[in-house]
Amino acid sequence: MQKRVWFAEALLSSATPEVQQLLVQARMWAERLGKPVRLWMSDKQDAFVQGIAAEFPGVPHRYCANHFLRDVAKPMLEADSRAKVKMRRTIRGLRTIEREVLVDRHLAPPSRSDAAPPEAAPGEPRQAAGVPSEPPRLAEASLEGGLQAVVLEYCAAVRGILNDDQGGPLQPPGLHMTEALGEVRTSLQRNLEAQKGGVPTSNSRAWPAILTEA
Repeated sequence: MQKRVWFAEALLSSATPEVQQLLVQARMWAERLGKPVRLWMSDKQDAFVQGIAAEFPGVPHRYCANHFLRDVAKPMLEADSRAKVKMRRTIRGLRTIEREVLVDRHLAPPSRSDAAPPEAAPGEPRQAAGVPSEPPRLAEASLEGGLQAVVLEYCAAVRGILNDDQGGPLQPPGLHMTEALGEVRTSLQRNLEAQKGGVPTSNSRAWPAILTEA
């Protein structure tokens, strides 16, 4: 903790005989100083494991946290990468869903709110300017557009989740991806259950499609 080097010895190699000589010297210094060795910490190379067990029997030998994280990072991140690839292969079809929504929007009839009111027949009262002639249809069109926007927002959220690669061995991005996709699925399921037993509010092909994908 105080950045002190108690002793150092230049080694020609990390072979077991070289390390063994260093450990013998360390034991002799500890005995000369009258200081018992309470703990050894290393990167746990085989030479250290064998040498410490021989020269300091019964003394605990622990793995250096820095070396442990460095050694575990590579296999952990490789496994996480494979998991992300599998999830990305499973969650597919976002672009198809978005394209269907955009096509539906393009083919939808224009809103009549800005259109001029139809001419009244002789003897009939004229319709006031700005008052829609068919409020139910306009309300249905507005609701349809709102649901399409929701579908596009879901697709954007899922795409952002699948492209998130931030993290490390202690916080693998694949775990974040799994949790976030689980939240999206819960949200979709909550909306689906809210529609059960009610009157269908959308005839868009994209809405059931994204529920099926989830």
